[in-house]
Amino acid sequence: MNPLVSIITVCFNSEKTIAKTLESVLNQTYGTIEYIIVDGKSSDNTLEVVKKYEDDFQKKGFIFTIISEPDAGIYDAMNKGINHSSGDIIGMINSDDWYETDAVSQMVAVYNKNKFDVFYADLRIHKPSGLFVKHAKIKKIASTRHWNHPTTFVTKEIYRKFKYSLDRGIYADWDFILKLRKNGKKIVVLNKVLANFEFGGISSKKSMKHTINRIKLRYSIYINNGFSRLYIFDCLLVEFAKYFAA
Repeated sequence: MNPLVSIITVCFNSEKTIAKTLESVLNQTYGTIEYIIVDGKSSDNTLEVVKKYEDDFQKKGFIFTIISEPDAGIYDAMNKGINHSSGDIIGMINSDDWYETDAVSQMVAVYNKNKFDVFYADLRIHKPSGLFVKHAKIKKIASTRHWNHPTTFVTKEIYRKFKYSLDRGIYADWDFILKLRKNGKKIVVLNKVLANFEFGGISSKKSMKHTINRIKLRYSIYINNGFSRLYIFDCLLVEFAKYFAA
């Protein structure tokens, strides 16, 4: 079975990084792909960079769509990409991250053997201090320590029922995963590196003020999804680990 896989890249003023993302999708060994770029009306040369690859995607037989218009933030843009997608399975790769060449093939092989609602795999994280692999796990305790958004793929059927909330700040993607866990959806992981993440951005700002605000936000998401108040300890662990990380 070769399901159509939709990949969505949300971007805004990403001219310096998006080429690596585009090439990682273009070079996939899996051939049945729809690629959707959702640009938030960039003011730099992002669209010019994207359009240079349009012919290459079409020659490879990939469906290639560019949407460029103002949005209400990254998760609004993700929802927009989902609504435009035609695939049976949907993945998200941001404009400063990139896939391994066999990422989609590996994911589809798992899907064909073990039909899932949600899938994620190991992630290679690139930091100024070096590289390390964050391993995907399914644990009784639900924690972002065990989950990797750039390697996540979700069936279109699930996305028809669940979307990203626009009032959960930078952790709307984790709120989405918690909703699926709460509703008993089937989650499958693969312990192979399928994507690369460039460390940085708003979720890793290292002031104490940002750290405290992220703890509060993360904790509120657990509580709103009916998880135990004891999850405050996981929130503290994760966010202070970011704060003290090199």
